Amino acid sequence: MITDRMLLMAPAGRLMGAIAAVLIFVLMLLGGAARAAEPVKISRDDTALDLTATTEIYANQGEAFQVSTAAGADGIRRRIEVRASSEDHQGDWAVFALANVSEEQLERVIVAPHFRLVNSKLFWPDLGSQRVIAITPSEGFALDRLPSEEADVFRITLNPGSVITFVAELSTPELPQIYLWEPDAYKDTVNAFTLYRGIVLGIAGLLAVFLTILFVVKGTSMLPATAALAWAVLGYICVDFGFLEKLISITSGDQRVWRACTEVALASSFVIFLFTYLNLNRWHAHLGYVTLAWILGLALLFGVAIYDPSIAAGIARLSFALTATAGIFLIIYLGFNRYDRAILLVPAWALILVWLFGAWLTVTGQLDNDIIQPALGGGLVLIVLLIGFTVMQHAFAGGAFQQGLFSDLERQSLALTGSGDTVWDWDVARDRVVTIPDISMRLGLSPGTMHGPARNWLPRLHPDDRDRFRATLDVLLEHRRGRLNHEFRIRAEDGHFHWLSIRARPVLGSNGEIIRCVGTVVDVTEQKNSVERLLHDALHDNLTGLPNRQVFLDRLHAVLTLAPGGDLVRPTVLVIDIDRYKLVNDSLGVAAGDNILIALTRRLRRLLKPQDTLARLSGDQFGLILVSERDPAKVADFADAISKAIMVPLNFANREIILTASIGLASWVDQQESAAGLLSDAELAMYRAKRAGGNRVEPFQPAFRSFGTDRLQLETDLRRAIERKELSMVYQPIARLEDAEIAGFEALMRWEHPKRGNIPPSEFIPIAEASDIISSLGMFALEQATSDLMSWQRQTGEVPIFVSINLSSVQLLNNELYDDIRSLLAKTHCNPGDLKLELTESMVMENPEQARLVLGKLKEAGLGLALDDFGTGYSSLAYLTRFPFDTIKLDKALVRDTSDKKATVLRSVISMARDLEMQVVAEGIESDEDAIELAKTGCNYGQSYLFGPPMGTDSVLRLLKERFPLTKRA
Repeated sequence: MITDRMLLMAPAGRLMGAIAAVLIFVLMLLGGAARAAEPVKISRDDTALDLTATTEIYANQGEAFQVSTAAGADGIRRRIEVRASSEDHQGDWAVFALANVSEEQLERVIVAPHFRLVNSKLFWPDLGSQRVIAITPSEGFALDRLPSEEADVFRITLNPGSVITFVAELSTPELPQIYLWEPDAYKDTVNAFTLYRGIVLGIAGLLAVFLTILFVVKGTSMLPATAALAWAVLGYICVDFGFLEKLISITSGDQRVWRACTEVALASSFVIFLFTYLNLNRWHAHLGYVTLAWILGLALLFGVAIYDPSIAAGIARLSFALTATAGIFLIIYLGFNRYDRAILLVPAWALILVWLFGAWLTVTGQLDNDIIQPALGGGLVLIVLLIGFTVMQHAFAGGAFQQGLFSDLERQSLALTGSGDTVWDWDVARDRVVTIPDISMRLGLSPGTMHGPARNWLPRLHPDDRDRFRATLDVLLEHRRGRLNHEFRIRAEDGHFHWLSIRARPVLGSNGEIIRCVGTVVDVTEQKNSVERLLHDALHDNLTGLPNRQVFLDRLHAVLTLAPGGDLVRPTVLVIDIDRYKLVNDSLGVAAGDNILIALTRRLRRLLKPQDTLARLSGDQFGLILVSERDPAKVADFADAISKAIMVPLNFANREIILTASIGLASWVDQQESAAGLLSDAELAMYRAKRAGGNRVEPFQPAFRSFGTDRLQLETDLRRAIERKELSMVYQPIARLEDAEIAGFEALMRWEHPKRGNIPPSEFIPIAEASDIISSLGMFALEQATSDLMSWQRQTGEVPIFVSINLSSVQLLNNELYDDIRSLLAKTHCNPGDLKLELTESMVMENPEQARLVLGKLKEAGLGLALDDFGTGYSSLAYLTRFPFDTIKLDKALVRDTSDKKATVLRSVISMARDLEMQVVAEGIESDEDAIELAKTGCNYGQSYLFGPPMGTDSVLRLLKERFPLTKRA
C-alpha cells in the first residue's frame, strides 16, 4: 500500500535526483571555453530591452567557438559549437540568451548600431564599424539580416516558453550596444528619429546657405568664418545622421574616415571662427602665429584621418575642448576691456560650454541614452544658429538688444508647463471635462476619449473607486466650497490601472454656484507602487518573501477567532529553529546561509496546503500555522515530515551540508488562548527541544511555562538590582610571579538576591546578555571598579596596581562605549593606564571590523587591553597582530593540562607573547611549583586561589596596606 508519506517522499526523491544531475553537468562545464549565459526574460509587453549588460563578449576565441546554452524549460544546459561564417572574422564572439515567458509567439529584432557616441572615448575614439557578422541561435537556423545602413539588424522568432541562446559572430571585439526591439516599435522609433534628423538637417542646411549669402552680400570677415563653421556642422550632421550614405556609397571603413574628417573640419572651423570674430590679430601679432600653427596642425589631421581615423578624431576632440577653454579666457579678458564683440559672444559661448560638458559626459559614458547623440547634433545646430544671430546682430545692428519681462500669467503658464502636470478643467455648467495635454494619449486611448461629461470617466475607473469619485464630486457641488483632492485608479487601454491624483479648486459664478472646477491631474502610479512595495517589505521578509512575525500573529489571531465555531478549525502552531545555523554562517559566510534559508523555505512550502501559513519569525526560526490537519497523529506525521525535509542534504560549493531542526509544537485546546500565547507555548517547546540536543519534535506541556516564568522573574529582579544596591564588586588578586607581589586585581560582579541569596554570574549574566540589561551592568562594573581603585589610591598612595574589568560583546559593539569610558575617566580622574579591559576571542569574532575600530580608540586613550581565555576559543594568531592587545590571559584549562605537551605549548605561547611585547597572565595555578615553572618560562602574572580568593573592597584595602606599608600616603 502506498501511504501519504511515500507520496510526499517520491517527488522529493525525483527532485533530488534532478538537482544532482544538474550539479554534475555544471561540474563538467567548468573547464569549457564559455559559461552558460543567464536568459533575459521577455514578454509581449516588452517593446525594447537593452541586452548590452547581459551580453558576454569573448575575444580571440578562434574560428570555432563552444558555449553552454542557458537552461531550458527542462532545466538542462547543452553544449553547442559555432564556426565563423566570414573570412573577416577575428575570433571575437558575443553570447546572450532570451526566454519567452509569454504564452504566444514573439517576433523581435536584434539591433547593434554601427556607431554610438556614448562611451566612444575622448582619445582613440570608437568611430563605428560593422559590429555583428551573423547570429546563430541554439535552436534553428542562423538569423536573417534585415537591410539597414546604420545598424546590424536581425529578425528572430521566439516560441512560447522557449529559452534560446544566441552566439553572435563579431567583426570587432567592441560591441557598444545591442538592443532587442519589437519590430513595429523599432520602426516607429526609426521613423521618429528620421523625422527629427530631417528637420535638423534642413535647418542646418538653410543656415549654412543663409550665412553664405550674407557673406556675399555683406562681405565682412566674420561672416565667412561663421559660414565655414555652419558648413562644418552640416557635414558632421550628415555623417552622424547617416545622410551621407544616402548620397554616396561608402563602406563601414570609409565611414570612419568621413567621421574623423568632419570632426577635424569642425575643430578647424571653430578655431578660425574664434580668431576671426574676436579679431585676435589686432590684439597681439603672436596670437596670429599661434592660430596659424594650430590650424595647420589640424589640417595635417586630414591626412592622418585616412590612415588612422581614431587618432585624428581624438586630437580634433581635444582641440575643440582647448578652443572652448581658450575662448573663455579671451572673452573674459576682452570683455573687461569693453570689447563689444566679446560681450555679444557670451550667450553663445555659454551654450558651447554646456554642449561641451554634455558631450564629455556622453563620450565618457556617464550620460547614456539613445536620445543624447541626436540631441548633441541638434545642439550644434542651435549653437551655430545663436552664433549666426550674434554675428548678424553685430554686423547690422551694432549689438543693441533688449530683454522683455514675463507677465504673471505667462510665468504661471510656463511654470505649469515646466512641471509636466496635466490641466484638468471641468465645465460644470456644460458638464464637460477637458485635459491639457490630452490625458487620453497617456492611457493609450484615442485622442479626446477622456473629454466630455464627467460620467464618461466612471466606466474606466476601478470598481472600488467609482462610488468615491462620484461622491467626491457631488459633495463639492453641494457645499460649493473647499478643494478637490482625490486619488483614484483608471484603466488604460492595455488593461493596467494607473493611479491619478486630481487637485483642483472650484470657481463660483455670480449666483454662488460652481461653474467650473480647474486644477491639475498627475499620474502617481510610481509613488503608489513605491508605497505598496514599502508596505510589503514592512510585513514580509526581504530574503525569503515569507510573512514576518507581525503578519504571522495577525493570521493566527484570525484563525483562533474561527476556532470556537466548530470542529473544522483546530490550528496547530509549529516553531522551527535550525540547529547550528550560526556555524554555517561562520564557516561558509552569510551569503551561503541566505541561500540555505531560501532552499529550506522552498522545501517547507511544498509540504503546505493553501490554508496553512509559513512565516519567518527571526534569523533561522520559522513559524507555521497548520490548519489542514486536525488529527494529532497526522499532525505528528507532518512535523516528522518537516524534520526529514530539512535533513535532506544540501550541496553548496562542492560541499554537502546536512542540517537538523528543533521543532516546538503547540495545538489549540483552550478557547481563551491568544495568538501571542499560543506562539509563546510553541517557542517554549522549541527551546526545550533545543536544550535536549536538537533534531527532535517537542510537543508543548504546561510545565514548560515554569522555566520561562522563573527566567522572566529573574530578569525583572535583575533590572531592579542596581537601584536596590544588590549588586557588588569583588576583586581577585593578580600576582607578579617573579616575586609573588600583588600587581593588580580582576573585578568580578556578585548579586545578593533578597530571596534567593547569592546568585552566581553564570546564571544572571546570560540573562542580561539576552536582554538590554547587559549595558547597564557593564557601566555599573566600570564605574564601581574605577571608584574603588581611586578610593584605594587616596588611602594608600600611588600603589602600582591595576584593575581588570570584563567587557561583554554588547558593550564592545556599542558605538557609545568609547565616549562613556572617556567621560568616566574625566569624572573620576583615574589614570587610564591603571585600567585593563578584558575580552574573549568569541566577542571579537562577532564583528571583527567594529571591534578593531573600538579597541583602537580605547588603546589610543591609554587603557590596557587583555585577550581573555586564550587557548579555549579560536586561538587565532591573527588577533594578536590585528587587534591592539597588550596582554593575553592563558585559560586554566591550558595551565592545568596534564598531557606531555603542556610544557612545550606553554613555552611556545609565552615566548610568542614576549616577542610581540605582550604580557602574559596564567589563570588557575594550583601549586607553588607550577607558579615557579611558569615564572621560569617568562610568564609575568598569575591569578588563582593560590594567590587569594575574590574579596570585597575593604579586604583589598587592608591587603594593600599590608603589602605596601611604606608607600607615601596621599
